[in-house]
Amino acid sequence: MRLSGIRRGKKKLTDGMTLADRLLLAALVIISVSGLIFIKEAFPQGTDVRIEVNGKLAYKLPLNNNAIIAVKGIDGDTVVEIKNRKVRITESPCPNKICIHNGWIDRGAIACLPNRVTVFVDSSEGKENKAIDAITG
Repeated sequence: MRLSGIRRGKKKLTDGMTLADRLLLAALVIISVSGLIFIKEAFPQGTDVRIEVNGKLAYKLPLNNNAIIAVKGIDGDTVVEIKNRKVRITESPCPNKICIHNGWIDRGAIACLPNRVTVFVDSSEGKENKAIDAITG
């Protein structure tokens, strides 16, 4: 008798939802999943690693060569590792170490904001034709 009382006491997630609520939930799930699918188109895998310090280019290296680079930032050295066509920050003098916890990337960027070191993975192909980026329109 207690078991049946427990079952009746549970509510489903969809209890009390109208048809419009369910349609909205379905649309949000579809949009979220499609965003994950198309993210690779927005950030294609690059061929180069660009390391900037305080907004100025410090290093430009090919992504297919393994390397460990100590980059002098404003607070100290940030160590960047390139291996197996991926890049990560392994050491940094910043207090929270968010850049280190970012892990390996093969597209996009990692930023160590307190040390002002930014690591970009991009492609040098066709750069001369890209005068306008996604932010400036």
